[in-house]
Amino acid sequence: MSEAKLISLLPAEEWARRERRRCSPCAELWTVLDHVMDPEIPVISIYELGVLQDVQQQGEAITLIFTPTYIGCPALGIMEEDARVALAAAGYHNVTVETRLAPAWTTAWLTPEARRKMSAYGVAAPEHDAVSCPQCGSAQTRSISEFGSTACKALFRCETCLEPFDVFKDL
Repeated sequence: MSEAKLISLLPAEEWARRERRRCSPCAELWTVLDHVMDPEIPVISIYELGVLQDVQQQGEAITLIFTPTYIGCPALGIMEEDARVALAAAGYHNVTVETRLAPAWTTAWLTPEARRKMSAYGVAAPEHDAVSCPQCGSAQTRSISEFGSTACKALFRCETCLEPFDVFKDL
């Protein structure tokens, strides 16, 4: 019997990112970084957000690969510093952060857990071009402004409960 071929439901880049983590010899470092939260949505980690792409270690030297949610993200510097502080507290002091802009970050990189946590926090993540209200779950939403509380978010309003909410731009 031939081996079945699986079709991934993830973008190739996200599948590769998850595989890098799953096969990484640096499991302890990934675990430490799981406690580094996004400063703008402090209920999700930089990994769940999709910003943390890889963790590499050569001897005492640690290299983190970050992809910002968009070019010029003001939170990126805070994420880098928070990652350095977390790793230093765990005994890792020689840390370099490399920023890569390609492939570009996309909301498809958000983990399912990140989407759930974001919704509970009041920020929606679009899924298949649909935006549901994080307050009541209604799909009856509309865009109010392409500019939300940060440049990577837009402002929407629910037509059912009338609450405004941020939505990660579907990049």
